[in-house]
Amino acid sequence: MSHVAALIPAQPAPPQVKAAVTPARIAGYAFLALWVLFGLALILLMVTNWDNEKFLKYGPRYLNGLWTTVSLVSVSFICGAILSVPVALARMSKNRFLSALAYGYIYIFRGTPLLAQLFLIYYGLGAFRPQLETVGLWWFFREAWYCGLFSLTINTAAYQAEILRGAVESVPNGQHEAAASLGIHKLVSFYKIILPQALIVALRPYGNEIIILVKSSAVVAIITVYDLMGQTRYTFSQTYDYQTYLWAAIFYFAIVEALRHLWGWIEARLTRHLKR
Repeated sequence: MSHVAALIPAQPAPPQVKAAVTPARIAGYAFLALWVLFGLALILLMVTNWDNEKFLKYGPRYLNGLWTTVSLVSVSFICGAILSVPVALARMSKNRFLSALAYGYIYIFRGTPLLAQLFLIYYGLGAFRPQLETVGLWWFFREAWYCGLFSLTINTAAYQAEILRGAVESVPNGQHEAAASLGIHKLVSFYKIILPQALIVALRPYGNEIIILVKSSAVVAIITVYDLMGQTRYTFSQTYDYQTYLWAAIFYFAIVEALRHLWGWIEARLTRHLKR
């Protein structure tokens, strides 16, 4: 029977290798320093050119535009999420007609610019005013806010449908087979077993989608919706001050950062059982 006669003494940790100073690293630091200087210069310009009269006059308009943007994005994202469920199911359907119909919808709205879709809805549907009045929908399509809401909804629904489809198909087939072996109805197993697992996978893509939607919502200002960008355009037309757009960028940046941290907290909360 063998035994240990002597213990190997503890050895010091290997020396840490210092990262070599390469031209790429130097260029990266220089580029970062330029951005820092640029940011400091913008802050200095905002401080030195501060106009309290403009702030008191146009500040409330920015807050009103901020509320319009938040409400528009929130409602369109929720409506798009609801619409994306049947579209994703049709996309995964074995029925060729339903699958082709869903594929065509997704292909068109993901492959064309949001601005073009917005113009077609706001300006194009006006040519069908008699028909829309007949079916009682003109009250909806004559308002710029509703047209913006509708265009954002059908656009984000196409993206969310693909996100949901990919997430559902990522769930292992064993989950379907286990539910079927227990005699659980397919509809019940989808909503109570498959969909919750798929939504965890889709959390991060959904977060990216809502952030993209926030920035894309600025296009509704072109059709006279006074969202954050619409109020910014109005303020600039009255003052010709470049800082109006700078403040708009700050507001958008704040919204995106708030959503990013909120989505990160939600993801960490819902996936805490997966962490070891």
